[in-house]
Amino acid sequence: MESNAIVFVGLCDEYCRELEAAREADRDEFVDRMLRLLPRLYISAFDIAPDIYLDQDVYIEQALDEDYYDAVRRNVETLLGPDDVYLEVFEEDMKYSDTPVAVSISEGLTDLFQVFYNFINTVRDTTDETVSLALQGVAEDFRGYWSQTLCNTLRALNHLKTNS
Repeated sequence: MESNAIVFVGLCDEYCRELEAAREADRDEFVDRMLRLLPRLYISAFDIAPDIYLDQDVYIEQALDEDYYDAVRRNVETLLGPDDVYLEVFEEDMKYSDTPVAVSISEGLTDLFQVFYNFINTVRDTTDETVSLALQGVAEDFRGYWSQTLCNTLRALNHLKTNS
């Protein structure tokens, strides 16, 4: 496995552990850790994404169930309290709305958690070929979906950090 891929797998694992521990976390320390992790995940995914071209359909097994997703999201929501909600200008629905669209940091972070959790569960104790296919899938999802979620959530966390 290429060194960029190894770094990415490690960052995904670290991110998942941080979100799973949010229930016991200190709010300011949690925000600081997210502000350190999210840019590194973006850079790492950006570094692997251009090198990956899908030559077949890739399916990453959905290991995260809805109840666990909701529990993680609620823990982050509780930790952030009233600061969880922010107005999003990059939301697709914003084009058609006369009013601002409110979204939550906890949902953005948990959407990323779902991507990384499923990815980690796919690549854990498997063959190099499966890891390569999973990297292709997560890189494709990065370009099409979760890179924007990461950037939007990072912007909201940055605002939370610099204006509190």
